[in-house]
Amino acid sequence: MTKELSAEFIGTFTLVTAVCGAALFSAPNGGGLVAVAFAVGLSVLAMAYAVGSISGGHFNPAVTCGLVAAGRFDSSRAIQYIVAQVAGGVAAAVVFYIILQGAPAAGKWNDFLAISNTYGGAGFPMLSVALIEIVITALFVLVIVSVTSPAAPAGFAPIAIGLALVLFHLVAIPVSNASLNPARSTATALFGGSAALGSLWLFWVAPILGGVIGGAVGKWLHAAYVGGPTNP
Repeated sequence: MTKELSAEFIGTFTLVTAVCGAALFSAPNGGGLVAVAFAVGLSVLAMAYAVGSISGGHFNPAVTCGLVAAGRFDSSRAIQYIVAQVAGGVAAAVVFYIILQGAPAAGKWNDFLAISNTYGGAGFPMLSVALIEIVITALFVLVIVSVTSPAAPAGFAPIAIGLALVLFHLVAIPVSNASLNPARSTATALFGGSAALGSLWLFWVAPILGGVIGGAVGKWLHAAYVGGPTNP
């Protein structure tokens, strides 16, 4: 179990590294939301191949909960996975918080509030943000359940999962800054101030609800393969 939790820590650390690096530095210097979307998708693709065979490559509490709902993951191990994922995400955010302190004053950089997931204020209202997070996380988990079923072509799951994550980030970044992942939201909110922390609850509830919906739909669609492999 130690290796599995370490793999989840490393995978989520890499994912939040992609979020922080691209959103803090690349996006405001011409990369835009496309840079962030591809950074996140490619990070999950790479880590799914690198450590997915060890832990299943969840890197996301919503995915873990969705796979429990799909009958693909033992619920007794879920809390340990989620703790490892949050710890990995927070560790990456700490690294980039330190890096940001050394950013040249003359440069164009985002701050942690800008890259956190929030609702209300000058942005989209809670209902809009909740709805898009539920829908895109449900679809994302449905993709995961489907491409890891025995009927799917072997060896290609990480590609489909990574590209799906790019797609859903392109759709959701303008609305919610694209969470789909409570560990990612927690990591950046810790350094994003009161507005980010005040919104954080929604970015646990909505993605997990979406993940469970996606897992349940995937279980129904792939009923013949319940109990199949969880590894990409």
